[in-house]
Amino acid sequence: MTTAVPSRTHFRTCNLCEAMCGLRIETDGQRVLSIRGDDADPFSQGHICPKAVALKDLHEDPDRLRQPVRRTATGWEPLSWEEALAETAQRLHAVQKAHGKNAVAIYSGNPTVHNHGAMLLLPFFLKALRTRNKFSATSVDQLPHHLASYLMLGHQLLIPVPDVDRTHFMLILGANPVASNGSLMTAPGFRARLKALQQRGGKAVVVDPRKTETARLADEHLFIRPGTDALWLLAVVHVLVHEVGPRLGRLAAFTDGLAHVHELSREFTPERVAPQTGIPAETTRRIARAFAEAPSAVCYGRVGVSTQAFGGLCQWLINVINVVSGNFDREGGAMFTRPAFDLVGGPQAMRMSRGSIGRWKSRVRGLPEFSGELPVSVLGEEILTPGEGQIRALVTSAGNPVVSTPNGRQLDEAFASLDFMVSIDPYINETTRHAHIILPPVTQLERGHFDLVFNAFAVRNTVKYSPPLFPAPPGARHDWEIFLELKHHLDRLHGAPRVQGELSYQALKALGPDGILDLGLRAGPYGFKPRPFRPGLSLSRLKAQPHGMDLGALRPCLPQRLATRERRLQLAPELLVGDLQRLRATLLPAEGPARSDGELLLIGRRHVRDNNSWMHNVARLVSGKPRCTLMVHPEDARRLGLRDGGEARITSRVGEVSAPVTVTDEVMPGVVSLPHGYGHGRPGVQLRVAGAHAGVSINDLSDDRAIDEISGNAAFSGLQVRIEPVECTGRDEQPTIG
Repeated sequence: MTTAVPSRTHFRTCNLCEAMCGLRIETDGQRVLSIRGDDADPFSQGHICPKAVALKDLHEDPDRLRQPVRRTATGWEPLSWEEALAETAQRLHAVQKAHGKNAVAIYSGNPTVHNHGAMLLLPFFLKALRTRNKFSATSVDQLPHHLASYLMLGHQLLIPVPDVDRTHFMLILGANPVASNGSLMTAPGFRARLKALQQRGGKAVVVDPRKTETARLADEHLFIRPGTDALWLLAVVHVLVHEVGPRLGRLAAFTDGLAHVHELSREFTPERVAPQTGIPAETTRRIARAFAEAPSAVCYGRVGVSTQAFGGLCQWLINVINVVSGNFDREGGAMFTRPAFDLVGGPQAMRMSRGSIGRWKSRVRGLPEFSGELPVSVLGEEILTPGEGQIRALVTSAGNPVVSTPNGRQLDEAFASLDFMVSIDPYINETTRHAHIILPPVTQLERGHFDLVFNAFAVRNTVKYSPPLFPAPPGARHDWEIFLELKHHLDRLHGAPRVQGELSYQALKALGPDGILDLGLRAGPYGFKPRPFRPGLSLSRLKAQPHGMDLGALRPCLPQRLATRERRLQLAPELLVGDLQRLRATLLPAEGPARSDGELLLIGRRHVRDNNSWMHNVARLVSGKPRCTLMVHPEDARRLGLRDGGEARITSRVGEVSAPVTVTDEVMPGVVSLPHGYGHGRPGVQLRVAGAHAGVSINDLSDDRAIDEISGNAAFSGLQVRIEPVECTGRDEQPTIG
């Protein structure tokens, strides 16, 4: 029987996205009565988005798995946790014994970073797995940020955050924070923050191939041809360095490479890049000068500039703009947090890796690892290409790469060919339907929550712990418990010797993620200090603050927080500077965009009620007007014979889909847009609501060969596709996966 829970009011942080919105949840026993914003949360101040209310639906979802299942010839059959964990470990061990340790791979999805238990205990499982074939959602999203920070600042997590609450000029590229409430910039209620910026006399400028929700509220929006952002950013650097003059201020004392930036930016005048970017030279010059002259300013770029062929260059140049204008590590500019659990400067045992690049390479294409992971764009070929080192077994955790990573059809084929696959996931979705065993963890409301990662990207120093709302059902497992049990089984099968100083299985199980969290808080910047004596922050003290704690505004912290040799900021890292040659060769020879009839550039988009690929099984979030449509500019629609509400066939090098058309001037001419995360119509998927709103997957078009060569990040944005109308034979014809 399930233990009864008394009626109460529960305060927690929403653990569905990066915004860290505070919630007030009313319960009656085991039922959620209401979910509202927590007005007393000092960080989010009552803001929530529609996704938060869906926590109730996810918890109660009848499609959610509640015990392990095994795939058989006649369907899925339940099995006990003991049997499931033992069989999983045995089969992984058998593959490695027969084919080598790298014959097993693991893919970790985005929800992992919203789960401190998974974050803290997953590394122990990875160590027991002993494979170099590690993949995650990082290389389809934010890897260029980490690369730029690693090369310039010495640590992959030293990612600067816009001080949006104090800036006077915000230049936004390829980001839509009004919909996302920030990404690598945790800023709940961004709409209100943007309005406050404007009310204090500031200005926001958005550069994007689509007129997003943020662009509609900004003071100015500039259309830019997808994939050319690096050229435009170089033109901005040119104006700041050669025309306005660099203004590093106190940064000059610990910054290397300014002379190099001065020289390499000389050729990239606004006039030279205008034909490629589509932004007039006079507009570029005006924006750059306004940025330089503002009392404070910050340049911020996110998914749209990361997920393209020059994502690494874009994130480097955004940092360069903030540095040379004197807006780096200063109030109103690009700043750094001081989180309570410090993954950068905390105790050595609790720090995240500084980063690495090229210690090994993928077997087939030779792409370099970054921080111990290979780009997920190579996962399909590493499974399908025979030979020594071929991946023959796969672990997926909290991820759905078939619809969220490039060339989903190739992954469909690859996953179906594996000797063994296990998924740690609560659903039978497009990816897990290929698994031999599925191990479902507890829900978001049945576990405690602490934002290990997003406290490091918040626009204000903040901290909060959320206890579980409901106790886990008897026999259920947390993600961290699954990782720990699998590690224990594998260590015994491998006969792994005990490493001196390493915590035993029993010690880790007793400590758990909250024990590790408590140690990290006590040893962090707000923890116990003997001189002068300060009792400091601990988990028990944090639990006594159910709404969370405000730890103050962001403060300058350089050069002390730099992790480079001699604590110096590297403005012109060799790897990034060297990539300018590829940029010139790719984009500068042409006089402007040239394309054949019917060829356009495809970009993605997200909606405030979408959360990657896994929230479409919630009826309240997919209700209303269909969102999985192809946005086409009116000029292109007329030229190609497309009509609003009609159907279009979209073809790329790797695949073809058909989708309904939305004719709109929200996209620039020559550009079309499909949303990310759809494509739920594949056979075997057991998501009833999502299946009724299946849509098509943009990743049946995205090309696994299209990457940012220096980071390995997938290049989704600006994919060349061919568009043509589909002749419908009936009014009720639905979009199909081609």
